[in-house]
Amino acid sequence: MAGAIASRMSFSSLKRKQPKTFTVRIVTMDAEMEFNCEMKWKGKDLFDLVCRTLGLRETWFFGLQYTIKDTVAWLKMDKKVLDHDVSKEEPVTFHFLAKFYPENAEEELVQEITQHLFFLQVKKQILDEKIYCPPEASVLLASYAVQAKYGDYDPSVHKRGFLAQEELLPKRVINLYQMTPEMWEERITAWYAEHRGRARDEAEMEYLKIAQDLEMYGVNYFTIRNKKGTELLLGVDALGLHIYDPENRLTPKISFPWNEIRNISYSDKEFTIKPLDKKIDVFKFNSSKLRVNKLMERQRLAREKQMREEAERTRDELERRLLQMKEEATMANEALMRSEETADLLAEKAQITEEEAKLLAQKAAEAEQEMQRIKATAIRTEEEKRLMEQKVLEAEVLALKMAEESERRAKEADQLKQDLQEAREAERRAKQKLLEITTKPTYPPMNPLPAPLPPDMASFNLVGDSLSFDFKDTDMKRLSMEIEKEKVEYMEKSKHLQEQLNELKTEIEALRLKERETALDMLHSESSDRGGGGSKHSTIKKLTLQSAKSRVAFFEEL
Repeated sequence: MAGAIASRMSFSSLKRKQPKTFTVRIVTMDAEMEFNCEMKWKGKDLFDLVCRTLGLRETWFFGLQYTIKDTVAWLKMDKKVLDHDVSKEEPVTFHFLAKFYPENAEEELVQEITQHLFFLQVKKQILDEKIYCPPEASVLLASYAVQAKYGDYDPSVHKRGFLAQEELLPKRVINLYQMTPEMWEERITAWYAEHRGRARDEAEMEYLKIAQDLEMYGVNYFTIRNKKGTELLLGVDALGLHIYDPENRLTPKISFPWNEIRNISYSDKEFTIKPLDKKIDVFKFNSSKLRVNKLMERQRLAREKQMREEAERTRDELERRLLQMKEEATMANEALMRSEETADLLAEKAQITEEEAKLLAQKAAEAEQEMQRIKATAIRTEEEKRLMEQKVLEAEVLALKMAEESERRAKEADQLKQDLQEAREAERRAKQKLLEITTKPTYPPMNPLPAPLPPDMASFNLVGDSLSFDFKDTDMKRLSMEIEKEKVEYMEKSKHLQEQLNELKTEIEALRLKERETALDMLHSESSDRGGGGSKHSTIKKLTLQSAKSRVAFFEEL
């Protein structure tokens, strides 16, 4: 009886110790997952679990988004999941999405899973018209999306109508032209056929490289007011802060890159920006939503964290390359020593062989002299004559052998001399290799980072125990030639691409229905007519040609 009671008490105790849980549904761009979470879990616990499940290491770009009262918000890492203003009905749903966008996808996105998630999200934003995309660029992007999904074009497989069920173009683009689905498919397929040989990840990266130059890519917009009370739009992206007219989200009026901003702070609804140049007065604006201010602050902190992590990754890469170069230098030194030892041995052997050849030549000469002396001796009897002839024959054979051996030794001596020259040449190349290793640059050229490097970077240098890795004139010339070559190839590719886009634009222009143009269509056309069809980066660069002080004054007078 007592044993049964003890057993029940033990079971009850174990049952009480089991943590309470709740169910969470995570929606990514191409999948759904469900997890049982403990009631005490914070946002970071759930976020880390999702990242581990996806195998994602580049976590700093992403977050967990939820919707409350038609407003989107992001899960805070240091706050309990259930303390957020989320629905208490299970499963609690969060969307795993990119929160911050890279400035250069090709350079900043390393993992294929990261790249794939960005591709899916940006593609959806373009199709949902959250990112404006011109019609001709939409067709090009659609062709890369088809390559990523279907692989290389095969006319025997990809027959007319194979894209009929695919959503590839924004509805705005389709409605803007008097074109049938078959006509759109024909133009998409024409470009799709040119992408032969590109793997899925390569096609997705090409998509992102084009998309990242669209004006609205990666920009979060917020309604603000300046000191005069003028309503404006604040755009925040990887390049910095941009001020827009509420009616034009394509082209900012002014911009402030992140490397010009020293500090961002907010109090209640007022936002304060402190420029890096302390001579310039701070400028302020108001936002009606506190969430905007908090999101701005988090965006800045996340950007700084990203810069620090990139710096740490760069440091690790430099340390790895330094170790590799030390190993190469050690191997080159060993090869040099082996070459020197081989050269010494060959030189000694060549000398011995040459002396042997001289000795054999001397013996051959003596044998010849002996043969002549024997011939000159008078032979009185037939027996003596026969014996003498035999001796003469033996002397001739010996002399012939001596001559052949002398010739063989001479050839061997010549071969050893040649081997010695080759050994010395190998020694020279080994020395040259060592020189190249100790003089070639140890790190790739990279853009300066606006965020400070980690503290331990200050003590890190690129000088080994006995090696100095400095740029030489030859290295700089070679690097300049490589950069120039890449620049020319990029310019040629860009020129060809622009020609294709212009050709398609001209081809379909006659089918355009002007009355169906949206405000953004008209703004984009006006910008193109004014010659403003350059890249996003060039547009921002033009806006920052004026001094920061002038731009601050312009903002306050808008």
